[in-house]
Amino acid sequence: MSKGVLFIVSAPSGCGKGTILAEILKSGNIYYSISATTRSPRPGEVNGVNYHFISKEEFEELIENNGVLEYASYCDNYYGTPRKPVEDMLNEGKHVILEIEVQGALKVMQKCPDAVSVFILPPSMKELERRLRKRGTEDNDVIKKRLSQAEDEIKYAENYDYIMVNCELEKAVNDLAAIIRAEELKKENTINLIDEVLCNA
Repeated sequence: MSKGVLFIVSAPSGCGKGTILAEILKSGNIYYSISATTRSPRPGEVNGVNYHFISKEEFEELIENNGVLEYASYCDNYYGTPRKPVEDMLNEGKHVILEIEVQGALKVMQKCPDAVSVFILPPSMKELERRLRKRGTEDNDVIKKRLSQAEDEIKYAENYDYIMVNCELEKAVNDLAAIIRAEELKKENTINLIDEVLCNA
C-alpha cells in the first residue's frame, strides 16, 4: 500500500477500547494519534506520550490555519487532533488510529471522507454497568452519568462504517484486526498489485 488508512474508533467509557487498541498497536504498522491540549500536564504525564502539551496561542494558531482535524473546549482548555502528524504517517504508508469520542469523530468523518470508522458496543447496558462498577474508581452518581452518556453515544453508532461488540477481548481484537485487514485489501488500496503481477508475467 502506498498510503495508510485512517481509522476512527469510538466506544462508550467502560467498553474496553483502550485494551483492544493496545493489542492492535503491537502489530507495529499502526500509529496511535496523540491529541493536543492546552491544559497543564498531570503528575506522571509525558509530553508526546499522553498528550502534546501546547500553549493556548499555539492551539488557536492551529485552528486558524486548519491544523486540527477536530477540537473541543472543556473548562477553558482546548483538546484536539493535530492534522500534520496524522497526514505525515498516512503518507509514509502507516495506518493511523484516532481513539475519539462521538462528536469529534463525526467532525473527522466530514473532513476525511476516506477515513474508516468503527464503533465498539458493550454486550449490553447491564454488562457495561457491571464493568464500570468492577473498576471501583467512580461513585454511584458518576457511574449513572456514564451509563446515560453511553446510551446517547450508542445512538450515533449507525453513522459508523463498522459496528462490533466487545464481548470477549480476544474475539474483539480479532474483529478489529479483520476490519483493518479488509480495508488493506480493498481495490482502491491494492490496485497497483494488478500491474505488478502483469509486469512479472
